[in-house]
Amino acid sequence: MSSLVRWDPFAELSALQKQFLGDDWLSPLKGINVPTTDVYSKDDTLVVEAHLPNFDQKDINIQVEDGALVVSAERHEKDEDKSKQYVVRESSSSFYRRIALPKQADADRIDAHLEDGVLKVKVPLTPLPEPKRIAISAK
Repeated sequence: MSSLVRWDPFAELSALQKQFLGDDWLSPLKGINVPTTDVYSKDDTLVVEAHLPNFDQKDINIQVEDGALVVSAERHEKDEDKSKQYVVRESSSSFYRRIALPKQADADRIDAHLEDGVLKVKVPLTPLPEPKRIAISAK
């Protein structure tokens, strides 16, 4: 006589997850610093702050494209060890953000500044026109 064992599909999924990703499947991502981007408005200005440590000004590109602010950065490093034959150490880092701009954004007056690894882009916003009030007359 055989005993019945209840089948748990989630147990198999969990076992596969542990097999391929380990017990703590987020652990490979814990050592990676993902650059953060803050977008907020202050005093009729849209401010975009991108935290770009280890990027130089020459590595960063900012443009307005199809009603969006595009911030991209790319850095390549190549280190050749002359004491060893055919050994090259290369690494690269990249960053890309596309932020939709509101219609009242003044693209001609955008200002960008990089300080201590923080890129701050200020987009001036033109004030929206006041709604026109219509007077009601009596007949």
